[in-house]
Parts: sequence; structure tokens; C-alpha cells
Amino acid sequence: MKKKILWLGLSFLLVVSLVLASCAPAVVGEQEEEEDVVVDHPPYWEIPIVTTQRDPFDKITPGFSGNPVIRHMFTADPAALVYNDTFYIYTGHDEQLPGVDGFLMKDWHVFSSTNMIDWEDHGPVLSIEDFSWAKQDAWAGECVYNKGKFWWYVPMSHKTIGWFSIAVAVADHPTGPFVDALGHALITDNTANSVELNIDPTVFVDDDGQVYLYWGSWGECRMVKLKDNMIELDGPVTTVTGLRGFHEAAYLHKRDDIYYLSYAAGYPSTTEYATSESPEGPWVYRGRINNRVSSSTNHHSIVEYKGKWYFVYHNAGLLGGGDYRRSVCIDTMHYNDDGTINTIIQTTKGIPTLP
Repeated sequence: MKKKILWLGLSFLLVVSLVLASCAPAVVGEQEEEEDVVVDHPPYWEIPIVTTQRDPFDKITPGFSGNPVIRHMFTADPAALVYNDTFYIYTGHDEQLPGVDGFLMKDWHVFSSTNMIDWEDHGPVLSIEDFSWAKQDAWAGECVYNKGKFWWYVPMSHKTIGWFSIAVAVADHPTGPFVDALGHALITDNTANSVELNIDPTVFVDDDGQVYLYWGSWGECRMVKLKDNMIELDGPVTTVTGLRGFHEAAYLHKRDDIYYLSYAAGYPSTTEYATSESPEGPWVYRGRINNRVSSSTNHHSIVEYKGKWYFVYHNAGLLGGGDYRRSVCIDTMHYNDDGTINTIIQTTKGIPTLP
């Protein structure tokens, strides 16, 4: 009888331990290569989180990009853009010293590639100094192409109006030179229904030409239409709802007839998403795209290039990295038949080269 009770007790403990082990994402040093076709994709809580840091001089697996993809400097808040068969990444530039808290960001860089492995740094093509009214803090922005020009929406702290404002820079070429399109901010603390922290703009040009600007932080997301000239608001600023756990870093994209609004949720952040039949919502929460990364922030963009979808994000994966010394990574992203998105499998191997 005692042996039977002991056997039952051990069996119960084994079952409990297995259940508990499946409730949270695993943390590992390195990921195996992700196959191009995902079969029986695991739930997000079974997908490991990459925590290793790569020496910039480490050897990269031949035929793969390696992650982070930018290894000669610290880069953050990547915004991807495809133009003329070239993949561009617009990034912030982390310059903070090791062991020092707080973001130190003075300019933005542009990188480009045609094979997803060899990246050209076009330098600091935009900086705080290009905006006479801006004070500091070159934080996360996004560049889009429309009407023959490149429009880069970036947030900075303002010299005289409140805290953060959103500016518009414009250029004739994806790598600049960029200039202040307005001479003043597009969104400030004085904008009706703006948020306490006006950062992380994402801009989307729909198939009918209508332009939408989303932004926000600290749990508040806003949306406003822009006029055809890209530098004026076209109607009132509206409050966005339906984004479960929204913290910041909204990103809007479209695939087929579905609009996807992805964003950083909680802090430290994961990346979650909602969908809609309209770029204005209403938004229905769908799930998680990316687990936590090795930095507290989790900022991303999503783009299709040469028939494949890519998830561009940052982590602290470069040697000496941290919350204020981040690095851009790229992994493949996969959709299910119903339009939902599989959770990203973070890798250090990166993505394979493209012809």
C-alpha cells in the first residue's frame, strides 16, 4: 500500500513539473537554424529567447547574415523600407557608454543591402542638428516613400514646447540628404489629444493613397490621417483601442486584405499584434509575434522582400550591449493560412543570403 501511494505521489509531481516547465519561454544561449517552411510551429512559450552576445569579429556561418546584422556600431529601433529592389534599414544610434544609464542618441543612420548579408552604412544622414527647434533625443522613427520623395518621421525632445515632438524630414533619395520639411514639429504636446510621450511614429500609405500616422507610448496610442502633402494633419487625432497591453512602438502594415497593427506590450516588452479590415480599426487582438529580447525595449518593423517576409528588430546581442547599447537583428516571419502570424524564432545565425 505504501509503495502504491509513493508511486502515485511521484507520478503527480512529474506531471506538475512538466506543466510548469511549459508555462514560460525558455532562455538559451543560441538557436538552431530555422527552416524556411514551418511545420507544427511551437507555441510562443516554447520558443527560446536568445541571450548570448556576439563579438563583432566572430565568424559568421557562410551564407547567412548572422545576428545582429550590424556589428560595427550600436543601432536601435529599425524601420525597414524596400525601394528599387534594395532593402533599407533606418535606425537610431546608441552612443551611451558601458554601465551608464539613459539613452544617448544624437543621430540616425541608414543601411542598405541587396542580398541581406552585406550591409552598407550610409552614415548619419539625419541628426538633431538638422532641426533648429529640437533639443536632444534622436529616438525611433520611420521612413516611407510617397509621391516621389522619402519622408522620415522622427521624434525628439522640443526646446520650448513640452517634452517630445514628432518631426518630418524629406529627401529625394532613400539615403538623403534629408532636410526639415516643416521648420517646426508636426506633432507636439500642444496637439489636441496627443499623448504624454509623443514618440515612435509609424506611417502607412494605403493602396488608395491615404496616409495614416500612428504613434504613442506609456500605454496610449493615437492615430491621425495626413494630407497628400505628408506634412499636414487631415482631421482630428483619435484614440486607438483594442491593443491588449500596449506600451509603445506601433507598426502598421498590410498583407492581402488584412491590416496588421503590431506593437511593444508591457515592459520589458514583447511584440503583440491586432488585425482589422480597415487601417483605422476597430482592432482585434490576435497574439504574440516576438517574445522578450535581451534588451528591455522591443522595437520592430515588418517588410516583404523578394518573396519573403522579414521581422526586423533590436536586442542587446552585440558584445558590450545592454538596454542603452542595442543592435539590429533580422529573422524570417511566417503567416498561417488564416492570416495569423507565427511567433518569431530568434536566431544568432540570422537569415540566408538572397540572390
